[in-house]
Amino acid sequence: MPSTVVHVGLAGLMGAALLGDEFDTRAILVVMAVTAVIDLDTVIGIYWEGTHRAALHNVFVVIVPAAVLYWDVELREESFVRDRWGEYGYRVAWVSLLTLFVAHILLDAFYNGVNLFWPLHDQFYDLSGKLYVSDRDGLVQTFVEFSTANDGTRTLAESTDRGTTDDTHYSTGFDPGPDADEETERIFPIAYSGELFVVALAGYLTVGIRIWEGLRGDEDEE
Repeated sequence: MPSTVVHVGLAGLMGAALLGDEFDTRAILVVMAVTAVIDLDTVIGIYWEGTHRAALHNVFVVIVPAAVLYWDVELREESFVRDRWGEYGYRVAWVSLLTLFVAHILLDAFYNGVNLFWPLHDQFYDLSGKLYVSDRDGLVQTFVEFSTANDGTRTLAESTDRGTTDDTHYSTGFDPGPDADEETERIFPIAYSGELFVVALAGYLTVGIRIWEGLRGDEDEE
């Protein structure tokens, strides 16, 4: 599964692109921190079994604040966000929410799955798969797969349906599992594949270069 290191790196890459003229050290650190914080449900899962990748890895942690932000900025006569932080605060807010969804929740969904609609619907969805063009089968995707029962009804295949919070556990270094003992190896991942390592590296390099350019620009103005 992607580590927090990878999530934050990808968030930095997206933030550096989307913040535009509002980019500065504080803004990008906020974007990266917001993307990282939902991994706290790893700790929540220790005390509330099964809620890792559920309690904070769901669409509502993005939809609810996004709706509030839209209401505040677009529908109210006076916007709290704009009055206090101006365009800078508004841009940082929506970029943070977008990167949170794409760089963390969606990325995890495509790597072993998340409980997308918890708590309204308790079901882990694993969208791991492939998308390719075959000279025999045409366009093929295996992100969402179905199985057909004898009566012809179609249901999600086991490859997509990972189960519920009652029977699904994602092992982490903090919480290796309900059956783990003192001898169980605790692994704290950095990158489980070369591709994820490159994504993270690209993000941190991009952020570092943009911050350095900003500092150099400030020195030139002085």
